[in-house]
Amino acid sequence: MANPVMLKVERLTKTYATAAGPLTVLHEVSFTLAAAASLAIIGPSGSGKTTLLGLCAGLDQPSGGQVELAGRALGALSEDECARVRNAQVGFVFQNFQLIPTLTALENVLVPLELAGAKNSEGEARALLARVGLDQRAGHYPLQLSGGEQQRVALARAFVSRPKILFCDEPTGNLDADTAQAMVGLIFELNREHGTTLVLVTHNPELAQRCQRVIRFKGGSVAEDSDRA
Repeated sequence: MANPVMLKVERLTKTYATAAGPLTVLHEVSFTLAAAASLAIIGPSGSGKTTLLGLCAGLDQPSGGQVELAGRALGALSEDECARVRNAQVGFVFQNFQLIPTLTALENVLVPLELAGAKNSEGEARALLARVGLDQRAGHYPLQLSGGEQQRVALARAFVSRPKILFCDEPTGNLDADTAQAMVGLIFELNREHGTTLVLVTHNPELAQRCQRVIRFKGGSVAEDSDRA
């Protein structure tokens, strides 16, 4: 029996107003992704990949088309309802980390669990920090961590609530080769162990090739869609 659809994107368009006139960065993009599948989105800078991730995760509103996430049409939800869906279903690893500077590494990892009202969750957060090699840095603040360490904290934070879908924007972009390999392993372990759906924006061809499916973007549109599942 086929897995249910986790993500459905229909004719998704995003246009920004600029001084030079309307700028369309996504043009009628459509695809579906089953639960537990892995998808890499590749393409040159400025082709709309990061914009697409934000729309799929409900972090921004499209100019046209719609996104269904775990069977919920995001455009039909209020901002609060959309936030609840994100908290319950979504993990997100941003290219610029977006850690809270006034919180320690451990406290940053705990944020999704606290938003979800989870109790006695510190042990799980510490275990994830250990898994990404940062158990000795739990009490350090983001500015006391290297870029690679901040990226690992961001990954631990995304994993801690065991999301049904994980969006990663260049998850290995700020890591050295060894750490990047370890992080890729962790991402796919989550996919395998918990059936987490993966959507990865990456310039890393090795990471892209580990995904079951690769969509290549060009000029805001899908130029190629290859499914190797």
